[in-house]
Amino acid sequence: MSAARDRWLDEGLRVLAEEGAAGLRIDRVAARIGLSKGSFHHHFDGAEAYKRAVLECFEHLCIDALDDAIAGQGDSDADAGPREILARLTALIQPHDAGLYRPQLEVAVRAWATTDAEARTVQARVDEARVRALQSVWRPLVHSDAQAHAAALLPYLVAVGGAMAMPPVGAEELQGVFELLLPLVPDAPGPAPQG
Repeated sequence: MSAARDRWLDEGLRVLAEEGAAGLRIDRVAARIGLSKGSFHHHFDGAEAYKRAVLECFEHLCIDALDDAIAGQGDSDADAGPREILARLTALIQPHDAGLYRPQLEVAVRAWATTDAEARTVQARVDEARVRALQSVWRPLVHSDAQAHAAALLPYLVAVGGAMAMPPVGAEELQGVFELLLPLVPDAPGPAPQG
């Protein structure tokens, strides 16, 4: 990607988080980043293509950040156990745009998804990928995929609920909630269910 195209997309995500999908107007974004409409048309084939590109950027941002954190990219302990991985994810809940928790962006895309089929499809893929990634962390600690799925839903729904609360739960407070839950994560699977 070109640097100018990246600037358009990065600013599009900021505008989306601040103003919602209605704020993704080319003239407004151009003024914020100091680029011309000609630059816009060089990189995007109209406003709808731009909105699709912003959604795609959101999708990759959400999924790649979580996958990278789980994999421990850049971490010396890439073979960490589930509790260590969940602790690492908890530590990545930061009060700035680089962390895993971006409540304003989450609210904006979910709101957009209520009126736009493409945004709804992207949000569904993001939700599915996030839960699947968390399920993979939990799977070694439980006896079935269904249990891993249920365990993955707990932290995910807490994070989504925190983002959707009015006002959204702050990053430090959400991190504190997860720190309270971390000691409940088992070190190994419990006994197999009888039956």
